[in-house]
Amino acid sequence: MTKISGGHLVAKYLKEAEQVTHVFTISGGHIESILDGLTEYGLKTIDVRHEQAAAMMAHAWSVYTNTPGVCLVTAGPGFTNALTGIVNAHLENVPLVVLCGRHPIRDDLKGALQEMNQIDMVKPVTKWCATCYDTRRIPEYLAIAFRQATMGRPGPVFLELPPDILFAEIDGGSSPVVPRRRHKTATRPIQADLEAAARIINAAQKPVLLGGTGIGLSDCGPALKAFVEKTGIPFALINYGRGVLPDDHPLSLSEGGFTGITSGLPVADVIVAVGIRFNWVLQSGQLFPNAKVIRIDIDPHELDRNQTATVGLEGDAGTVLDLLLPLVDKRDHGQWVESFRRAYTAFMTTELEKRRTPSDPIHPSRLVAQIMEVFGTDAYYVADGGDTTYYGLSGFSSVHRAGVQIPAGGLLGCLGTGIPFALAAKLAHPDKPVIVLNGDGSFGFNSMEFDTAVRHNIPIICVVNNDCAWGMIKHSQEISLGHDRCTCADLGMRHYEKMVEGLGGYGEIVTKDEEIIPALKRAAASGKPACVNVVTDPTVTSQATILFYQSFSEL
Repeated sequence: MTKISGGHLVAKYLKEAEQVTHVFTISGGHIESILDGLTEYGLKTIDVRHEQAAAMMAHAWSVYTNTPGVCLVTAGPGFTNALTGIVNAHLENVPLVVLCGRHPIRDDLKGALQEMNQIDMVKPVTKWCATCYDTRRIPEYLAIAFRQATMGRPGPVFLELPPDILFAEIDGGSSPVVPRRRHKTATRPIQADLEAAARIINAAQKPVLLGGTGIGLSDCGPALKAFVEKTGIPFALINYGRGVLPDDHPLSLSEGGFTGITSGLPVADVIVAVGIRFNWVLQSGQLFPNAKVIRIDIDPHELDRNQTATVGLEGDAGTVLDLLLPLVDKRDHGQWVESFRRAYTAFMTTELEKRRTPSDPIHPSRLVAQIMEVFGTDAYYVADGGDTTYYGLSGFSSVHRAGVQIPAGGLLGCLGTGIPFALAAKLAHPDKPVIVLNGDGSFGFNSMEFDTAVRHNIPIICVVNNDCAWGMIKHSQEISLGHDRCTCADLGMRHYEKMVEGLGGYGEIVTKDEEIIPALKRAAASGKPACVNVVTDPTVTSQATILFYQSFSEL
């Protein structure tokens, strides 16, 4: 009779039932049996330096592979360290499976090491959470976790596994592991609503399609392509929907960046919002007060949130677009597309000139343009910071799904996500360059993950947009309080490239415009995880900072 421990059963299930290949983790005594199981069953473990990064990397793995990322953390501080990453996944509706250690069941209420009520702490920020108390039920609990994470509106789940059940051995045949069945179900809108939406689309003169994470998770590129090309509607994709259709598609508005896109929305007469929430990023839908709005979302609670939809269509993004396709007319909105582009191009005249012109000190827009000059659109880009995310989003372009990401620009506004996202992107796409543009402030949160990158040979290239300050906060304080009353906003000059060198990576500092491209090429040629620390103009204030300041000044 073959015996198997609970920890090995976890690993066996992950590999055989869910086809998991990578687990992001840090070692810990409570989870030792699972770690040994991962070795036994040949799963790749990426051990990081802080559990926050493990959760963020697993989150990003979900984004880049469209399969749920798995994070394994130990009890107590391992759990609390991971919380920020779990909250971020919760607000971004990302399927993340968090497996966590726990104090022994036998020691409940005895003051055991790391004894705490983890379940009640994590419950508000997960789709589902539970504790498994029986070794034989481990496959059953894991199956529930993956179903909850991926079905309907996705989200993070949390499964607590006490060492009592992980170290216990059972008959391997008493708890068989079988591939989890993936049931395909579809909710579809009623025909009358589909026809009403099609009438609005067919009558539109200045329509815009806004797509968000729902498009990325639906993985509905062919359906989206067929819809926009038949209707002629220009589109802008943000969040994890970015790149489902490439940025260089003739109807894409991504070259204007988010600020450029929003500048044209007030004159649109129809908005087709697909898998995108009307939250603060879209000013709760106030950007297009006079437009008729067709909202498509897998969560019916989003259809009227913050702005009542003219027509709301519940369902998976790709499924609903497929249903609309035969009902909409073939249209050409070429004049509208061109006028939209002229509007935001005029709005961006100064910024476009900055990209083309050598600068001293280096302008962040110029830095982004030089990065694009070296790596082009066949690469993955991540931007992390305050002002830095603005320049990255407006200047980076990629032909790949999720090829441009600004994970710090979402609902949690979570700085420090850049390096974990870049590491996951490189693991998922090892044959493509992966570049993360970090503000010097945001670099500090997870920069020790360069040690992870070196140990696991994950050669990302990090470019630090170093203005020696918490730039967005400092410039906001300058506007609201005055230059002489900025507080806790300066960082000073630091040689981040030497830190990366000390960890075994490649580092260079750049202070002149003409040094940018050669330094980037040397960083790529090194084949190592690299940091190019670029000193940029500390006086530059982005459009995003102005909006950030205005949002608080109206309180």
